Amino acid sequence: MRRYLLVLDMDLLAMDEEHDLEPINYLVAKQEQESFEVIVLALVDTARTKLPAIELLLGARAGKFPVAPRPDHDLNAAAEHRMNLAVRHLKTIGCQASGLLSEEELVKAVRAETRRHDYDEVILRRQWGQRLIVFPNGSPRS
Repeated sequence: MRRYLLVLDMDLLAMDEEHDLEPINYLVAKQEQESFEVIVLALVDTARTKLPAIELLLGARAGKFPVAPRPDHDLNAAAEHRMNLAVRHLKTIGCQASGLLSEEELVKAVRAETRRHDYDEVILRRQWGQRLIVFPNGSPRS
């Protein structure tokens, strides 16, 4: 049985529903060809509690300031909620799915997980640039 790692980061919170479901739609198309297991890796992005200076500068130029999470915002709960939602969507379409959380940054979290387990593909959903990135054979290219 094929195994996929679906990586969710904080970018998904800012995206609209059409793009949020892009990884799910990709897997629906795969589901029509074969059965597989999906592990959802939700990242707890603790770096987002402070906004980078570049985001503030870009926001000022556009006349719209980005909003950082409130200090009392539970980042673990938010990541767990995203993970559970994705797992529920995947189970609804008939996939075997489970999830895990990581407090490491994106590259470290993916490398650690792909060292622990073998994956046929790593699926990454990004806000900027190419929206859906798939790394075959679980080997992200640097």
